[in-house]
Amino acid sequence: MLLALALAPALAAAAPRADEVRGFRFQIVTADDSAVTRRIADDLYKRLVPIFAGFRTELAQKRRMLYLAIGPAALREVAERRCDCAVISAFTSSQVWHTIQSALPTQQANSMTAVYAEPAPSDQLRLVSLLYRRPVRVAAILGSDTAFLKPVLAGPLEVEDYAAGDDINRILNRIAQTEVLLALPDSDIYNPENIRNILLSTYRHKQGVIGFSADMVRAGALATTYSEVEEINTQVAEMAGEFVASGQLPPPQFPRYFRTIVNEGVARSLELTVSDEARRFARPVPSRQP
Repeated sequence: MLLALALAPALAAAAPRADEVRGFRFQIVTADDSAVTRRIADDLYKRLVPIFAGFRTELAQKRRMLYLAIGPAALREVAERRCDCAVISAFTSSQVWHTIQSALPTQQANSMTAVYAEPAPSDQLRLVSLLYRRPVRVAAILGSDTAFLKPVLAGPLEVEDYAAGDDINRILNRIAQTEVLLALPDSDIYNPENIRNILLSTYRHKQGVIGFSADMVRAGALATTYSEVEEINTQVAEMAGEFVASGQLPPPQFPRYFRTIVNEGVARSLELTVSDEARRFARPVPSRQP
């Protein structure tokens, strides 16, 4: 009893205030139960548990929540909660993320970040240089929801603006003298109504399309860099680790780890001899140190 009484003042002095936030907790938010979503969530959960394991379970309600929003619908759901939380979005395009984030109050918007679903333009341009092995003219078409990318693209690319109601064929004719079209995930431009026209027009003009997904390459684009689930999840976990260590969210970013897919049939039609260096262009996840 004497020992307990002697320790009591010290324990009281060390006890945190009732309103003090003690660490962090996480929740993975999904909007469907598909096999792909389950694969993403299961893999991500395994990566996040060790990061948050140091925080005591009994203090869970005093920890700040970090939501991991998987896909656009989950991101919209989390954005509507208006909570004192932080959000990392994944598997959502930069277009959709910016549209959702820009509509939020400033404080809430500043508590969100993302790993975008599509490849980094800089990596795509590096792939172009590996495929062509000579200077080529590259064009991109930007709509109102992807105009935020113009500062990144202007200079190395010839940028054409697209507005609602514009004739996509006229724009494609204006860039017909360029050798490469860098496609970006803009639903106003690359939608089911336009994509066939875009691929046929570029094919006629002997232009290579650098797609924004592996599926687009299989459909007729020349090539792209792309990231597998595990590569995106690795980056998300790294961002979560940064947040836990510093209390600050890293800025939104394009995928850090990737690999390349090339449509060999399209390459032959463009009379391109694809090098092994281009096929192997990648930035793999670093091996864990022992």
